[in-house]
Amino acid sequence: MIRVLIADDHTILRDGLKQILAECRDMVVAGEADNGLDALKKVREEEWGVVVLDMSMPGKSGIELVKQIKSEKPKLPILILSMHKEDQYAVRTLKAGASGYLCKDSASAQLVSAIRKVAGGGVFISPEVAEKLAFDLHHKSDAPPHTLLSDREHQVFMMLVQGKGLTEIADELNLSVKTVSTHKTRIQEKMNTNNLSALIKYAIKHGLLDEVGDLPD
Repeated sequence: MIRVLIADDHTILRDGLKQILAECRDMVVAGEADNGLDALKKVREEEWGVVVLDMSMPGKSGIELVKQIKSEKPKLPILILSMHKEDQYAVRTLKAGASGYLCKDSASAQLVSAIRKVAGGGVFISPEVAEKLAFDLHHKSDAPPHTLLSDREHQVFMMLVQGKGLTEIADELNLSVKTVSTHKTRIQEKMNTNNLSALIKYAIKHGLLDEVGDLPD
């Protein structure tokens, strides 16, 4: 029996995932978490077959959370559940230690097979992401600038385009404002721009953000 921990900050989504898995005789949803710290606590307290982990939750989340879980439970399979079809998200999570990457809009059709695959020691990537990844591998010279960012730079980049200031980012990542400012400078150099508005427009164009508010001046 595969014991599944579902970590997502949306109750409706967790309920939907539980409903999908309810009729599977080889797995059971034995725990839930609605934030990164709670997910980490449950991972430490019990043994799990698979953790289904939302990419974006309050507190610790994303690449940082994947790395911490794998450092403490190296054999525990993690299936990332994300709204993003962007292949670079998949690549970064797999490099961090995740065993699979599933887009949320494909969950109803692929969740069961994805859990079975990673629980059995395999790697799962949804077909739409795999197709895009294969295309990009054959067109490396055309790779978009954001793929050149390091994991930390990518994290800061996403927080910047979501409207967070340097001080707020520094507090959330436990970094100094000076360090965050340095990351911002490097991001702008790699992205070949010198203003936040251009970064936000880039993020929208490449589907890195679903929706944002008014662009800054």
